Amino acid sequence: MSAEATNSATPGPVAGPVPPAVPRRKARARLDLRRLGRAALLGPASRDRLPDAIGHVVDAHRAHHADADLEPLRRAYVLAESSHRGQMRKSGEPYITHPLAVTLILAELGAETTTLTASLLHDTVEDTDVTLDQVGAEFGAEVRFLVDGVTKLEKVDYGAAAEPETFRKMLVATGNDVRVMSIKLADRLHNMRTLGVMRPEKQARIAKVTRDVLIPLAERLGVQALKTELEDLVFAILHPEEYEHTRELIVENASRDDDPLAEMAEQMRGVLREADIQAEVLIRPRHFVSVHRVSRKRGRLRGADFGRLLVLVNEDADCYGVLGELHTCMTPVVSEFKDFIAVPKFNLYQSLHTAVAREDGQVTEVLIRTHQMHKVAEAGVVALGNPYAPSGEEQAVAGDGERADPTRPGWLSRLLDWQEAAPDPDTFWSTLREDLAQDREIAVFRPDGGTLGLPEGATCVDAAYAQYGEDAHACIGARVNGRLATLSTVLRDGDTVQLLMGQDPASEPSREWLEHAHTPAARIAIQRWLAAHPTHATAGAKDADVAFRGEADGHASPAAAAEGSPVPSVGRSAANALVDRPGASVRLAGCCTPVPPDEVTGFSVRGGVVTVHRVECAAVERMKGAGRAEIGVRWGETAECRVTLVAESFVRPHLLADLTEAMAQEGAEIVSATVEPPSQQRVRHTYTVQLPDAALLPGLMRAMRNVAGVYDVSRAQPQTQGA
Repeated sequence: MSAEATNSATPGPVAGPVPPAVPRRKARARLDLRRLGRAALLGPASRDRLPDAIGHVVDAHRAHHADADLEPLRRAYVLAESSHRGQMRKSGEPYITHPLAVTLILAELGAETTTLTASLLHDTVEDTDVTLDQVGAEFGAEVRFLVDGVTKLEKVDYGAAAEPETFRKMLVATGNDVRVMSIKLADRLHNMRTLGVMRPEKQARIAKVTRDVLIPLAERLGVQALKTELEDLVFAILHPEEYEHTRELIVENASRDDDPLAEMAEQMRGVLREADIQAEVLIRPRHFVSVHRVSRKRGRLRGADFGRLLVLVNEDADCYGVLGELHTCMTPVVSEFKDFIAVPKFNLYQSLHTAVAREDGQVTEVLIRTHQMHKVAEAGVVALGNPYAPSGEEQAVAGDGERADPTRPGWLSRLLDWQEAAPDPDTFWSTLREDLAQDREIAVFRPDGGTLGLPEGATCVDAAYAQYGEDAHACIGARVNGRLATLSTVLRDGDTVQLLMGQDPASEPSREWLEHAHTPAARIAIQRWLAAHPTHATAGAKDADVAFRGEADGHASPAAAAEGSPVPSVGRSAANALVDRPGASVRLAGCCTPVPPDEVTGFSVRGGVVTVHRVECAAVERMKGAGRAEIGVRWGETAECRVTLVAESFVRPHLLADLTEAMAQEGAEIVSATVEPPSQQRVRHTYTVQLPDAALLPGLMRAMRNVAGVYDVSRAQPQTQGA
């Protein structure tokens, strides 16, 4: 059966006082699943009243949705109980206790009726004779869709060999409806709570999958209440000694006579009463994993380290009012302030974070948020209800079963895109785990005002593929906050990024881009191109990135600075230079970039290659002085040429994009470019370009001069003797 679980009363490594992840509205007695199981076996209740077995679910549901229609829950329970009747869990309990427990978890988080109905039925299609069509006919398309999504997740084993394909399907199901993953997470939480009688190796396997994939997914869906409890349960299984030590620390702290958190909470209540700000101040104990992390970071723990204070207010403006009062009347730790209200986290989380210090040096962390923010902070997407039915009973399932989720976080949209592009399950699995390992997302802005959500540490390469997909192969550079930057530049939260695209549809990425790509979308797109072009040169794209280092580090590109340095696409550009040495390879020097009808000469270098220079090039005098023999060179009939041009311009927005576009329209292929740091609102650009005909050069230079802000364009001058 799909639910791997045992009796929650069975001793196991997860035993111990796990602090609640969410402050409860009121204390509820622990459910006796055996009693509920026996009640379930007595059969369904009459149609005029709710079965006693779902009383706790109903109470929790009404606490969030007072006017909810409970009839679907009654009918779902009746169908689930009758369908699972006779099936037992490994612990000997009636199987119906599992969907009941999963549904209660979701009800306490505030899930709406449709989700709870599907939760009660989530194992019926897989484990009983009930069909999806029957579910749809009885409960409607929404419930059918959710049950089908959960069923698809359960059909593949969680064994190591199956993990990649399992989680690919899980991701697809999540993307179609985040409530599918909500049910799956609650299902895993109940199974983790009741894992004690399984063999240790099986406990460890399930715990590792939970740690590596399900907990990060819970984080990204914002379901902190599930995430924190799952973390503690995994911690107990995989690190029992550290878990036990942490438990002892928590128990020892609970037995202390003094409680600095309680004292600080009372002081805050007084400050806010005097300011006439209506607020609740609650003590929020840290869960086991959080205490463990703090102890590793700070060493010896003090009383204030075992929890944080949570301040709940009614309006957004009150959050900032509370912050002002606390920072005025208490001693703030300014470095701890973070505003996640103005800039929410990628998982919808909003809150103000700050910290205040006591006279004895203990620091208390404080979270300030509205009641609605708190609901979303704890339950994430579960608290958003049904985002697909805008009014009444209207269903939002399209004819093809797909839908658009307006609440879906940006990271999930990205994962859905690249999972379709992943060439194989192993690539998908490795990139999924890399992405889930990122615990923070940044937002960068496009010049048109749009935003791109990227993981922390993302570069301009990642931004290019996030915005343009595989068209980003043609990216030749970027501007970050108005300054030219390399594609390897790491972006920061709030940066403005303008991506500079080449005009050649055959543009190609560089293998070196993989070193700077952090997102699955970028890595997979680059890997797919490289796999399709295993022997294709990637020097052009690589040189584009190198060339655009000009403004970042103030250095010229190697192609424009080093005598005789290799130039990309050598065969094409040197084909019209003929040397008086039969069989010798020809290379145009990058230092002076000769073109017809320049007067040229040549010198032999290593490997039998002859480099061609303009006769006035400084390198010619150096090699002559060193006793190197000149080799005669003449231009052939081929008109193709490569030339280096220098453009002088004033600084203005979008100048580089306009200039490169003008050059492309004249048939020039940009081989490399450098842009020097601006000086007195002026900037110097150096471009090495490939032209199909030398006769196009005058027209190209005129077109460049016609770009607004450009006041001069000239051929690059040969280097002087001392250069």
